[in-house]
Amino acid sequence: MQRVLVANRGEIALRIIRACHEEGLEAVAVYSDADRLSPHVRAADAAVPIGPAPAAESYLHIERLLDAARRTGADAVHPGYGFLAERGEFAEAVAGAGLQFVGPPAQAIRAMGEKTAARRLMAGAGVPIVPGTTEPVEDAEAAVRQADALGYPVMLKAAAGGGGRGMRRANSASEVRELFRQASSEARSAFGDGSLYLEKLIERPRHVEVQILADRYGAVTHVGERECSIQRRHQKLIEEAPSPAVSPALRQAMGEAAMQAARAVGYQSAGTVEFLLAPSGEFYFLEMNTRIQVEHPVTELVYGVDLVRQQLRIAAGQALPFRRPPAPRGHAIECRLTSEDPLQGFLPSTGRVEFLRVPAGPGVRWDGGIEAGTEVSLYYDPLLAKLIVWAETRQEALRRMARALDELIVVGVRTSQPLHRRVLADPEFQSGEYDVSYLERSGARLRETAADPAELELLAVAVALAEATVERPAAAGHAVRAASGARGWLDAARREGLR
Repeated sequence: MQRVLVANRGEIALRIIRACHEEGLEAVAVYSDADRLSPHVRAADAAVPIGPAPAAESYLHIERLLDAARRTGADAVHPGYGFLAERGEFAEAVAGAGLQFVGPPAQAIRAMGEKTAARRLMAGAGVPIVPGTTEPVEDAEAAVRQADALGYPVMLKAAAGGGGRGMRRANSASEVRELFRQASSEARSAFGDGSLYLEKLIERPRHVEVQILADRYGAVTHVGERECSIQRRHQKLIEEAPSPAVSPALRQAMGEAAMQAARAVGYQSAGTVEFLLAPSGEFYFLEMNTRIQVEHPVTELVYGVDLVRQQLRIAAGQALPFRRPPAPRGHAIECRLTSEDPLQGFLPSTGRVEFLRVPAGPGVRWDGGIEAGTEVSLYYDPLLAKLIVWAETRQEALRRMARALDELIVVGVRTSQPLHRRVLADPEFQSGEYDVSYLERSGARLRETAADPAELELLAVAVALAEATVERPAAAGHAVRAASGARGWLDAARREGLR
């Protein structure tokens, strides 16, 4: 491997490009018309346009991606996450073109991509699964019969999907009948397959996932667990490692189960096995993500392993550098910065990033795909960046993240930053005694106590103008001298008319 085409965009494309350069590899970026000025395009050694802004005409267009690889002499393709990362047909097409796919074999992707087949496979491998069906249910009435046998509440889930799409909770037979068509339609739209299966709902579990690495010589190990229970509609918002709920003994048990899952499908590369951790301490296989995860940085910081570089090395034929799971050191937290307004029901926010100040200092990491001038559109996932911190203890990490969130300034689009600030300050989250229902239970309270978004924007504009000292340098300088904390910034901004 000498030149890697990165078949993705945004922060993960930039992350992969950096890893390529650190491995001594050249990186080729691809971009849609909407992304022609994006940071990942400039960071690469070469960049190829692949079509209009809609993903179906660019980032999901397999032939255009392969043509870009051929035209630039790439000998490998890294899919990142999302888009085509978990499509077996893409892995096959890459291999068929004589290129190295930086990820697992197509058969492993397919084995874990169809959820009922994955459940059957895991049960056969001795990995505990949530009670439920291991075959898709035929229709709503068949679903009702299965749900009656399992006992309510149950979850309707897309057999071909993930990420919360095609998923509904049903508390009664009437709700199963009512929600079956909705879930099936959503699954068909998202994955091209409307098949559903049922699981018994585990009440108030935690979402804990285990990172695994496997090389092409049969070596498999795990790199600890991540806590991913801060979710909205099954979409993760905040992650941390290690999990506050996982003891060393439980870590070993979950790690062994995750490695069994990987061996059962002949896995290679980095992957994640997701579990539901019940209040009783029992855990159940949820799904396997056959790619790099959004939240991989918290594992990297706690375990000292560069997971993306490991992906590249495994694809290049190198053996794992360690066989025994490494021990965790310290604590890491990640906040996903999305272009949504959490104070207005997570309405999407679009526009131009007029000003960006990135946090810095000891133990702070910023994995971002935006900069001042970036246009944020509705074409792609709302994830803009990830803010990650590491410290010796969880309490120190909480304080460090609070400080980093205070330093972060984004002007021009609404972001999830206000919600992250409130969650970090909330006693329930600080205690570590939370579960996947946390935001559902606490969201309204957190929104009510959040700062006025108009005040936050005024503060951001005041700081931006003061730092840039453009147009009115004297007034900006006065604002700097007058400011004393957030209220000082606001007062200075109002006095100087910098709104």
